[in-house]
Amino acid sequence: MEGGAYGAGKAGGAFDPYTLVRQPHTILRVVSWVFSIVVFGSIVNEGYLNNPEEEEEFCIYNRNPNACSYGVTVGVLAFLTCLLYLALDAYFPQISSVKDRKKAVLSDIGVSAFWAFFWFVGFCFLANQWQVSKPKDNPLNEGTDAARAAIAFSFFSIFTWAGQAVLAFQRYQIGADSALFSQDYMDPSQDSSMPYAPYVEPSAGSDPAGMGGTYQHPANAFDAEPQGYQSQGY
Repeated sequence: MEGGAYGAGKAGGAFDPYTLVRQPHTILRVVSWVFSIVVFGSIVNEGYLNNPEEEEEFCIYNRNPNACSYGVTVGVLAFLTCLLYLALDAYFPQISSVKDRKKAVLSDIGVSAFWAFFWFVGFCFLANQWQVSKPKDNPLNEGTDAARAAIAFSFFSIFTWAGQAVLAFQRYQIGADSALFSQDYMDPSQDSSMPYAPYVEPSAGSDPAGMGGTYQHPANAFDAEPQGYQSQGY
């Protein structure tokens, strides 16, 4: 139940890279990671132009340094965030605390929604500044492909991060429905203090009630019922 709701494997289980890379939210993180590299890499490498008449470089987006700074900052921070949550995905199956698992999934929802919003703002900002850029500032059309790539992948990043938020919310709902977030939740396979019900063995002898001796199952056997159950003779 735990593995299905909040990641691969059971709590405290070994790290399984094959299962990790097959998870949809992990795939979206890798895609978002690549998109962030494209955005800030394009701006850093070709987003600043030189003018022979000016000593300082200027931003390709309408000479607005804030546009380039925003794209680079958001791209770098999103890149680091993807690495952080990829590490969390790898470590998640080993988290045995219900509270810690809940916090991890809730943080995934909030952070993913946060970045989807910031990428939306970044796309609108860069697209607007690119639209009002003056051709005379870049007569040779230097870096135009990189500028467009940064805008395009900012747009794509909106959906990859929004997708991560949706998947995280679905994982939260599955966990809540399965009682994984209950304070009293305990994996039955790990509960050694649970008593086992006496079992009545039918007797093949002359017992008129058809009842034999009762005995107690050992405490290490699997128990399907949380309370004792006494079978009744007929």
